[in-house]
Amino acid sequence: MLKYLIQKEFLQIRRNSFLPKLIFVFPIVIMCVMPWVMNQEVKNIRVCVVDNDRSVESQRLVHSIGQSKYFVFSGQQPTYSAALKEIEKSRTDIVLVIPKGHGRLLIAANAVNGTKGSIGSSYLAQIVSGQLSGQAKALYPAIHTLYLYNKHLNYKVFMIPALLAIVMMLMCGFLPALNIVSEKETGTIEQINVTPVPKWAFILSKLIPYWLIGLFVVTVCLILAWAVYGITCQGPLWLVYLLSILLALFFSSLGLIVSNYSDTMQQAIFVMWFFVVCLLLLSGLFTPTRSMPDWSYVTTYVNPMHYFIDAVRTVFVRGGDLGSIAHQVLALGGFSALMGTWAVVSYKKNT
Repeated sequence: MLKYLIQKEFLQIRRNSFLPKLIFVFPIVIMCVMPWVMNQEVKNIRVCVVDNDRSVESQRLVHSIGQSKYFVFSGQQPTYSAALKEIEKSRTDIVLVIPKGHGRLLIAANAVNGTKGSIGSSYLAQIVSGQLSGQAKALYPAIHTLYLYNKHLNYKVFMIPALLAIVMMLMCGFLPALNIVSEKETGTIEQINVTPVPKWAFILSKLIPYWLIGLFVVTVCLILAWAVYGITCQGPLWLVYLLSILLALFFSSLGLIVSNYSDTMQQAIFVMWFFVVCLLLLSGLFTPTRSMPDWSYVTTYVNPMHYFIDAVRTVFVRGGDLGSIAHQVLALGGFSALMGTWAVVSYKKNT
């Protein structure tokens, strides 16, 4: 019985003119476009300099700023007031004031974009300190920085595992959520309700196709990460698939729960979008969870996306094994089992 129900689901997906294209095109677009634009590395910061010293050392400092890949030299201004007007007109982002003699340098940054202002000021301060010869260099002549696991500081290595989570969430969450609701609106679900099909068999027939679709999407994403960016999984590949299966089970069950309680497709979309946005923004996908306030950090303990992203980055980037992600796997398994049970119980089968 379950075999024929699954076959029915795949026939419905194939006969849909939009879903097959979405399943193939969506992961390709996400993996080929998003790693380039979802980059929180700050570059092309426009710097204006007020050089009151006009010495050889100050000119060397100005040339060092212009040669940096993080900055764009936007010229010099005669006074600090004139440089601030450049910031007000959005023509520059940071002003560096070099005093006459050996006084303190002033860095004034446009902090409307707090990330750009703080990181840009930090970059500029490092360049300034690197050009100044003083007691610090004499005291610490052999300080070296060693970057572990991502020695080239390639942001794509950090984002590609997170993009797997986004693709799985959207493909295995929204599609099942719209499945039952669409059958409610067309009236075809009444044909299932009058049959002796058990609730668990009906729910499994809705979940299994999207688990398989999720595994296909993960495979496409891993191939594209290797072919386009040369980035491969550093740990056991089967752990990535295990985590993907558990996340697919959670979101497909969540989608079916939403559809069980929704009467229209519009209602299901809005409810599902509410949960997806909350789970995504509180997962630590873009920013470290430790940067959150204490009250919001508590939510990560009940957020499956947080466990998945933490575990898949451990395996994909650091090369961790099952022992290093054991508690994430157990947490994902527990959440998935709970949501799967809820999906079966919440389905009302009218006979």
